[in-house]
Amino acid sequence: MSEKTWFITGTSRGFGREWATAALERGDRVAATARDVSSLNDLVERFGEAILPIELDVTDRAADFAAVGRAYAYFGRLDVVVNNAGYGQFGFIEELSEAQARDQIETNVFGALWVTQAALPFLRSQGSGHIVQVSSIGGISAFANIGIYNASKWALEGFSQALAAEVNPLGIHVTLVEPGGFSTDWAGSSARHAAAMPEYADAHRAAEEARRTRVSSPGDPHASAAALLEVVDADEPPLRVFFGATPLSTATADYEQRLATWETWQPVSVKAQG
Repeated sequence: MSEKTWFITGTSRGFGREWATAALERGDRVAATARDVSSLNDLVERFGEAILPIELDVTDRAADFAAVGRAYAYFGRLDVVVNNAGYGQFGFIEELSEAQARDQIETNVFGALWVTQAALPFLRSQGSGHIVQVSSIGGISAFANIGIYNASKWALEGFSQALAAEVNPLGIHVTLVEPGGFSTDWAGSSARHAAAMPEYADAHRAAEEARRTRVSSPGDPHASAAALLEVVDADEPPLRVFFGATPLSTATADYEQRLATWETWQPVSVKAQG
């Protein structure tokens, strides 16, 4: 296996931190972005020139292009681009402000889109590369109290599946990583919360209980690094892969229900054909 060069967003903590560290520990090189690059000082001390810390707010398109260009100029190539930066916006749909909704989409969708667009010319010129989009089980299913987060990940899933069809003939792979609940800070200090409406008090309690049940046995972010390395080292990596033991059962139940509904309403679908 040859040395890989990575560009990873959101490396100050969580998955991004674990994956950057794992790549560096095996001898790869990493351009690691964070809003506060001082959070990467210990990695710079450990790995020296193998890591390039870059201050970046992924919602800034020009900054994304500059950061990817800087990484390519520094390392001379890019092999794996990981769009990990993002956060969870909590709140029922009626509770969300315009700013909260727009900020969620700007970060989780447009941030990944801009970095992807910035990286593609370099990957095309190489005739190789792997774009890893960090989605969620919430990118193929949806849950009360994180509807706008679901919307952002569904959008990421859609453009990434189309992207895969576009760039596969060019030798570029795309993988959507869809984690379940993990022991990261996703629902903690990194999360944002809309002001709760009293009319939804009971529904909020039910939604929180359902969330706690979904993440009752959270995954280990450190263990996820070995799984990611296996994905990026594969000759034919998957378009989608779950991280964690529970997402498959969630997806199976969801899609079985969808199929049953579509089949039940097929006569109406045919009627609409005319």
